[in-house]
Amino acid sequence: MARIPQGARFKGSQHWLQVIANKERGLFDGAIRPAGITGVEWLSPLEKDDYAEYQDEDFLKLLGLELPHRSLKSFWPARGPVWDGLASASSRSVLLIEAKANVSELVSPASEASPESAALITQSMNEAKPAFGAPKSAGWSGTYYQYANRLAHLYLLRECNKVDAFLVFLYFTGAKDVGGPSGESGWADAILSAHQTLQVGKGRLTPFVIDLFIDVSHLAGS
Repeated sequence: MARIPQGARFKGSQHWLQVIANKERGLFDGAIRPAGITGVEWLSPLEKDDYAEYQDEDFLKLLGLELPHRSLKSFWPARGPVWDGLASASSRSVLLIEAKANVSELVSPASEASPESAALITQSMNEAKPAFGAPKSAGWSGTYYQYANRLAHLYLLRECNKVDAFLVFLYFTGAKDVGGPSGESGWADAILSAHQTLQVGKGRLTPFVIDLFIDVSHLAGS
């Protein structure tokens, strides 16, 4: 199943993203406006949709996308990334959103794909790496595998299929429920570590990866 109902969550990044997407959209609109993105319409996770998250072909359908030049199936095996959030914008852009409330969430397990799937993943990641300024020797299947596979999917959409897509890493501050950083500076070392490990730098797609910081310390439940 590529539509995954989550139900209401009461702590951590899932909770805060649910709050932002359904009740406090103005906070996201204000944070992303400097990037030139306006008119954001949230598609997931929505209360009326049981806060479902989407993956594989269903995330493309929700965004109203077709991939005429390079299919998802040819690029990535089934059971790919489950997207924390999905949205569109008035400029016809699409937003792939990953939310984090605690520094430990940036670290993810290494890929556990089968040999056949791992071969396709490695091939696609190696293809995508230069677009983010990373050498093909960079290790993208280890500690920061989740971060890396999100970059690869941005490459599939924007580079291979000319979709006006952005990858948004949404870092919450003041999430006292999970002991998250109190400010942006508390995320700095963790983000730098991810970038250094993946060896990402100034690539042609780097400008389309956006780091946003939203303070939730004043919201109920923080």
